[in-house]
Parts: sequence; C-alpha cells; structure tokens
Amino acid sequence: MNDLPVLTILLLLPATGAGLVAALPGDHVALIRRVAIGVSTLTLILAWGLLSRFDTAVGGLQWLEQYTWNPRLGTSFALGLDGFSYPMVLLATLLSLVALLASRSIRERVKGYYILVLVLETAMLGVFMAQDWSLFYVFWELTLIPLFFLIDRWGGKGRQTASLNFVLYTMGGSVFMLISLLVLFDAVPGHSFAFADLRLGGQRLDEHAQVLIFLGLLIGFGVKMPIFPIHGWLPLAHVEAPSPISILLSGILLKMGAYGLIRAAEMLPAAVMALQGLLVTLALVSLIYGGLLAWRQSDLKAMIAYSSVSHMGVVLLGIAALNVAGLTGAMMQMVAHGIVAGALFLLIGLLYERTHTRDIRHYSSLVRVTPRFAFFTVLAFVAAVGLPGTAGFVAELHVLVGGFQRWGWLVVVLSVGVLISAAYAIRTIGRLFTGPVRAQMREVEDLRPTELVAAGVLSFGIVALGVFPQYAVQLMAASVANLSNLFGGA
Repeated sequence: MNDLPVLTILLLLPATGAGLVAALPGDHVALIRRVAIGVSTLTLILAWGLLSRFDTAVGGLQWLEQYTWNPRLGTSFALGLDGFSYPMVLLATLLSLVALLASRSIRERVKGYYILVLVLETAMLGVFMAQDWSLFYVFWELTLIPLFFLIDRWGGKGRQTASLNFVLYTMGGSVFMLISLLVLFDAVPGHSFAFADLRLGGQRLDEHAQVLIFLGLLIGFGVKMPIFPIHGWLPLAHVEAPSPISILLSGILLKMGAYGLIRAAEMLPAAVMALQGLLVTLALVSLIYGGLLAWRQSDLKAMIAYSSVSHMGVVLLGIAALNVAGLTGAMMQMVAHGIVAGALFLLIGLLYERTHTRDIRHYSSLVRVTPRFAFFTVLAFVAAVGLPGTAGFVAELHVLVGGFQRWGWLVVVLSVGVLISAAYAIRTIGRLFTGPVRAQMREVEDLRPTELVAAGVLSFGIVALGVFPQYAVQLMAASVANLSNLFGGA
C-alpha cells in the first residue's frame, strides 16, 4: 500500500532510542531522560499521524509489510494494522510516553531503566503489529525480559517474588500457547505461520480439533489478560512494580491477552462457538470476583489491580457475545480501561512518592491541600465505574447490549459488577478527599507541570471518548463486522 515501510520505522524508533540511551554516559541523567522522552514522543507522533490515512471502511490489513525469513519453516517478518490492532498501537504509544513522563522519581540505575522501558515499548508494538504468529510469539516473549528487570530492580520490598511470579505465570501460559500454535501449524496445509494462512487453515479443521487448540490459546492469553483463576501474578506485580511500569502493565500488557484472544477467535470460530458458555462463565466470575476483592483492599495499588481483573472480565464478556455490539464493547473497554487504569496508577504513584503510603486510611481531605490531584483522581475513579460521559460508560453499554442480545437477562450480573465498582470507588474518594486534614498530609505537593500534562492528556482521553465515541467506534467498526460475520452475528 505504501512504498515507505512506515510500520518498520514505527517499530524501530523506540529500539533505536534504547540504543541512543545506551551510548550516553550514565551520569547524564537529565540528557538520558530527555532522549528517551523525545524518542517516545516521535513514536507517538508517527503512530497518531497515520490516523488521517487509516481507511475506516476497510476491515482488512493496511500498510502491510512482509519479508520472508525462512520459506522452509514458513516464517516471515510481516507487519500490518487493522481495526483491532491500530487502536492498541495508539494506546501503547500514548501510555509509553506517559510512563516515561512519570518516571522522574527513578534516581538509581537511570540509564538501564530507560533502556528497558524503550525495549518494552518496541516489544508491545511488535505484538500488535505482527502478522506472523512466529513473529508475534517472539515479541510476546520479549516483553518478559524488560518487565522482569524493571520489577526486580526498581520495584518495592517484595519485588523479587513479584518478578519471578510474573515470569513463571506468563511463561507457563506461553507454553500452552506455543504448543497450540505448533499443532495448528502442523495441521494446516502449506505449513506457514502467517496470520492469514493459519486463519484459513484453522477454520477448515473439525470442531474437536479447534476446541483443543483454542483451549491452549485461552490459557496462554488468559494468563496475560488475566481471567479467573489464572490471575494470581497480577496483584503482586502491580503492587511491587514501580508506578510508571504499573501504568504499562495494566494499560497495555493486559490488552495483549485480550487482543490475542480476538485473533484466536478469528482462526478457530467453531471452537469459540462451542466454548461460548465457558467464556461467559469465566467472564462473569472474573467480573464479580475482581470487584469484590478490590472492595476489600485498603492498599490503593492492590485495589486498582483487582479492579483490572473485573474490567477485563467485561472485555471477555464482550468477546464471548460474538456480535457487533459485544465485540465493539470489548474493544472500547480495552481502550477505556487502558486510559483509566493508566491515569489511576499515574496519580496513585505520584501520591505515593509524596506521602510514602498507599493505605487509604492514612489520607483525608486532600482536596484542600492538592486540588489538582483531587480533580483528576475523582474523574478517573468515576470513569472506572462507567459514569455517563466517560469512556467506560460507552464500553460497558455496548457490552451490556451485546450480552443482552445473546443471553438475555443473564447480563444483569454485569450491572452487579458496576455497583460493586461504584461502592469501592465512592468509598475511596470519600477517604481520600473528605474529613479533617491530617497533620502529616498538610505539606503534600500538588501536581507539577509535567505531571499535570500527563494526567491532563489521559483525562482528556477519558472524557473525549465518553462524549464523542463515534470516532473510536468507526476506527474498529469494519474489522468488528468482519469478525462478527464469521459467527453469523452470534
């Protein structure tokens, strides 16, 4: 479609930035930070600059780039974007920049930190742009390396346990995913890992074979989402990770699992139809279970972590509906949760830097001391509940409509999950911003200019997607329609 390999350039930009940072002297902290932020900004500009050239009427791939690696193994370096992957690329570039802007508190081994974050951004973009399953798997596993060191070297007191837990969970799930992909590769004629070839071959398999392969993929992608009961790594990793990395963990890494599940549904439609009951059960259990555990937390980061399990349950419910409304809601929830969770982890992390506590019982009436913190935090919490006028409302409404079309009044459970979310959100807002000002909180500094920019951009996204959702919906509409047609609109 284009002579210029724009996606390859987009992929290599943060990797090149990591190389530039590596070449800088380690004691030039300000220069290292400026270079990393500058490269991430260029990556964001390039990704978002493609918006004007993205054809929303096309459900297939755009800017496809393909270079054969090994014809005998059926592997290739293939990149492309469609209505499922492009919104995730936009989200990844935005949150990567926000995470770097929020990394001013990193004062030890600064050079290594910024190199790893840029490598992580490269790997995340590779996952969403890859159009070959072997390349997808390489980038999927590549995300583990920087994340392990970012948690293990710059995390909290339990960082070693958290990083090891994260790697073991994810690698365990990846084994099932790899086995399923190899079985599928062997089962289809042509022996190619290309998305298009495996999709056509997978759709021709009988239902029993599709179900077995899909179950392996469900475990692999379900660990990353995460869904109950394979979510155990998430709370610990979020609590112990540096707050900028929590932004990426919750905002992007969880979406990789949901994105992979959508790609698996394209390949194995008969399996998804056969396992629709299992998927909706897992979704509803994750939704309620995550909400109840979030309600019980006094640690703010643990609360947001468990709420992510609940919100990804909404994503799984939308995918399980297999109709246009449900799939649109799932994609919108992925975007909305990425922005909302990113904003919450940003604000809570900045607050922790100032107060050295995440326990909501230690706060009160911060609205008098830090009004900017109060404004953006309240907005993020009400968006997490799904208040009308915010991105979360649009997403949950689509999932509710899609679920009702498929299962009728069973989706009232989604409303229960929303009520649970409202309960802990209102409790948290009350604890943080009402009551007498504690003596130890009187000198808490409000948001600085760069922090205000980061919080403002995410808050603008929350409101803009809530008030003008048609632009985001249109971006993914053609691809959603193509996938839904595979299931006859479910």
